[in-house]
This record gives sequence, structure tokens and C-alpha cells, in this order.
Amino acid sequence: MTAQLIDGKAFAARVRGQVAEHVARLKQDHGIVPGLAVVLVGEDPASQVYVRSKGKQTVEVGMTSFEHKLDASVSEEELIAVIDQLNADPAVHGILVQLPLPKHLNEDLVIGRIDPAKDVDGFHISNVGLLGTGQKSMVPCTPLGCLMMLRDHFGSLSGCEAVVIGRSNIVGKPMAQLLLGDSCTVTIAHSRTRDLPEVVRRADIVVAAVGRPEMVPGDWIKPGAVVIDVGINRIAAPEKGAGKMKLVGDVDFSSCAEVAGAITPVPGGVGPMTIACLLANTLTATCRANDLPEPEGLTA
Repeated sequence: MTAQLIDGKAFAARVRGQVAEHVARLKQDHGIVPGLAVVLVGEDPASQVYVRSKGKQTVEVGMTSFEHKLDASVSEEELIAVIDQLNADPAVHGILVQLPLPKHLNEDLVIGRIDPAKDVDGFHISNVGLLGTGQKSMVPCTPLGCLMMLRDHFGSLSGCEAVVIGRSNIVGKPMAQLLLGDSCTVTIAHSRTRDLPEVVRRADIVVAAVGRPEMVPGDWIKPGAVVIDVGINRIAAPEKGAGKMKLVGDVDFSSCAEVAGAITPVPGGVGPMTIACLLANTLTATCRANDLPEPEGLTA
């Protein structure tokens, strides 16, 4: 392997350290404690693990963690009443509704009910519009984490050619907006892109967020390019024994690592940055709510 490994785990620990320092100063100087509320509907095992991890890390950086666990059969009215209560609570600076929601609940309606200033996931249509027009917004956590790692690697992204593979509202589109904001030339590629390998080969930065295991091989990568792999896919691992599984990204790590200048691994790359950026967003929301300077290096 010739590529430098971008260690998301170590980077996330650094971000959490910066957040914890800032939170301690907020408490000391202003008597303010940032609060993050997470709403979990139903018993989805992956969501439960994720919410537990969020709660633990929230407390570790000195913030207050509020958890609201609701039954899978909760009505839309009941869920919205919880969100309204959190919107009105001055101790809550960030609100996150864990997705996916059960089928009978309208996700757009629920997300749209969150106060945009407390929308630490950056999914509210107001934040989407603000980001798209280059204004101050809450930024989705995964793209923000990717941007932080890219800035750290390059220093300046100005003039870089970037290709984002995937056009989801959660990663692909906001990632493209953030890269544009840092003066990259950006192409959003997807399943209908003609001659996808050729498009990807132009890129100094490749962000793969397509949800297909090991889709991008090394011969699509321009020598020296930086590859950010957002994918988390579980596939069979017969080499580990019958019925065993392993996690892989959207790029074929071994072949891409031979060509790229730097690459994020899966697991241990983008994943840990997502929760770290959620904490950073909660801190940013707290500072904005109290007209205090925003934390340097932790926003877009």
C-alpha cells in the first residue's frame, strides 16, 4: 500500500477533545451547558447501538444528554408533541430524531417540525436551502466530517477537482455544496453517469457515497488522488468461517490504496467522524443561540 491512511478514529478523538475544551470554557465563563436530545422510535438494533454511543460521547465531552425512547407504534401527533417540547426547552440546544422511522410516520414532516437552529443533523429544509446558497446553516454531520479530513490533508481545497459518487440528500448533495464552498470544481456522479470510470479518473478528490460494496476499483483512481470512502456495507466473509460477515466500503480498498495519495479505511475512517461532528454541531448551535463566537475549525 502506498497511500497514506487517513485515521478517522484518531481525527474524531481530536475533534471531541476540542469540543470538550470549548464546553468547559462555556461552563466556566458563561454557566452554559450544551444539551443534545436524541429521539429514538422503536427497537431497531442498529439505531439502539448508535443512540447509546451518541449518549455516551455526549456526556464524555461535558454536555447534557437527553434521550426520549418512544414505542414503535407512537402516533405522529405524539412524536410531534415531543419535538415541540424540545424546541421550547432552553436546556436543549440540539435535537436529533434517529432515522429511519417506522413506516407509518412521515419523516419529512417530523424533521420539518424541528427548530432549524436546533437541527444538528442538518436535514431541515431551511438548513438545506441555506447550505445550498452558501449561507450559515447547520451542516449534515457525515459531509462535515469528510470536509474536516480533506481540509486537514490539503490545507486549501481551492481549485481541486472533486467527484462525489452518490446523490443522496444526507451525504452526496451536501458534500458537493461544501466542496463548492471551499472552491473545488465539483461533479456529482451517480448510477446514470456515462463513463463513470473516466469521470472519476479526473478527480483530485473522490468521495464515494453510493452504498454499493467495493464498487470503485483502483484503476478508476487518478494517481495521488485522495479517496474518502463513506460506504458501510456488510458482506459475507467466508475466509473468516461459515456465516461470518465483514464491513467494507464503497471502494475496493486494497487496489485503491495502491494508487491513491491518501485514503480512509472502513471501518475506522468516516464513521467515527459522524458522531464527533454531531457534538461539534451541538456546540455550534449552543454558541449561536447565546450570541457567542463559534468554535474555530469545527464548522464549515
